[in-house]
Amino acid sequence: MTEQRTTARRGRGRRPAAEVRADVLSATGRLLLQEGLPAVTFDRVAREAGASKVTLYKWSPSPGALAAEAYFARSAPTLTFPDTGDVRADLTAQLKAFVRWLTHEGAAGPVSQLVGAAQTDPHVARAWAEQYARPRRELARERLRSAQERGQLRADADLDIVVDQLWGACYHRLLVLQVPFDETVVSRLVDQALYGAAR
Repeated sequence: MTEQRTTARRGRGRRPAAEVRADVLSATGRLLLQEGLPAVTFDRVAREAGASKVTLYKWSPSPGALAAEAYFARSAPTLTFPDTGDVRADLTAQLKAFVRWLTHEGAAGPVSQLVGAAQTDPHVARAWAEQYARPRRELARERLRSAQERGQLRADADLDIVVDQLWGACYHRLLVLQVPFDETVVSRLVDQALYGAAR
């Protein structure tokens, strides 16, 4: 059936590159979240997306790097960063969405696999950093910077440290401690980052 689908698509003539890329990222993201990183191979993605392996090799240096890019594309709509003017509410909403994404929407396993692969595969490491981790970090910094400009955070507040406290705590529980966690931890994390432990 896959061969027939691929043949039918090619019968219409060459598809626009943007359409092929969207199908490739969609297929890759689906495989990653449903079956995990080992399922993401160029052979499998090519079949699922109706694309050629030659195209995949041109676009991505490795299946892992493609998986990292697809993860960012797949997670972006879920992990948008609100700006309602209330920094505590916005941090809480975004962090809850992130925790739900990990714990209820199937991303915990793939994230663990991608971060693990990044330790030994430089292509995955570069893709994860450049296409996901750094852009996500900058979105958080932008929201915190906006709060800082409104006087909701101290002018000398270290925004990178705040990001580390919030999202780093989630990655630490997921990847290092490997303990269960859910949305109930979010409000405590946000309050700790914004107001600290001292009386």
